[in-house]
Amino acid sequence: MANPRIPYRLSTRRPKLTPPEAGRIMVHLVVNVENWRFDQAMPRSIITPPHGKETIPDVPNFSWADYGMRAGLPRILDAIVQRGLPASTSFNASVIDAYPAAAEAMLEAGWEFIGHGLHQKSLNFGEDEADNIFQSLEKIQSFTGVRPRGWLSPGLRETFDTPELLVEAGVEYVCDWVVDDLPNWMRVKRGSLMQMPYNLELNDSIIYAIEKHSSDEFLLRLQRTLSLFERESEEQPRVLALGLHPHLIGVPHRYGYFEEMLDLLLRSQHVCFMTGGQIADWYRAQEPAPEPDA
Repeated sequence: MANPRIPYRLSTRRPKLTPPEAGRIMVHLVVNVENWRFDQAMPRSIITPPHGKETIPDVPNFSWADYGMRAGLPRILDAIVQRGLPASTSFNASVIDAYPAAAEAMLEAGWEFIGHGLHQKSLNFGEDEADNIFQSLEKIQSFTGVRPRGWLSPGLRETFDTPELLVEAGVEYVCDWVVDDLPNWMRVKRGSLMQMPYNLELNDSIIYAIEKHSSDEFLLRLQRTLSLFERESEEQPRVLALGLHPHLIGVPHRYGYFEEMLDLLLRSQHVCFMTGGQIADWYRAQEPAPEPDA
């Protein structure tokens, strides 16, 4: 198989699914809330170092992310809460200690917490992966009172063992595998694990930090995506996930476009907003988990 975890099938040949009553396009707002460690290399940068030599501490690039946690996140919270929309936060568990007011604000808003590691650091970098996953989920559960059902790996990076480790830790769905506009069941040795649609094309990290497009690009992509999904969803429901970061979509020159994006979606009679757990429940009821591989 080309994909060892998710059996291949054409999206047009899937069994027909019944959409939620609220709308056949399920919008999942995923706000990635991260703790970039001041004493380590930054996960991503907006400004390269002089002479091409990385420095620690990396004050300008740390500050770029820190601004998002101070000024960008309150804007995103306000836009979502004022419109009465549900959302999920892909959440580094150490944010609870590093940015306690941010963690409290999202808890008060009723957002679903998705595991995202302890810090913003890839699972591939030599630490005990199983312990990282377990400690992340335990810390979030202790803070929220609810064990996270979902997971999004930092940078979407996994090891060969990650899916099995997630199942062992009690995770029900993972957002790393951006292979479809609907969920799929993954191949795992024990239990079950759902691939939850996420997005690299409708993701402010890709659009602004990597591809470095103009501020209106995210809105333009969403307009085109929604137009197509409104047609396609006549035959089959769609999940439309938006990947959001406070230091990117929450800056002043982009924030107005984010508000326009939410209002565009709200105007569509075919859209409903759901958390990851709600989408997982909908899909499981439509297509129960298969028996695990032997």
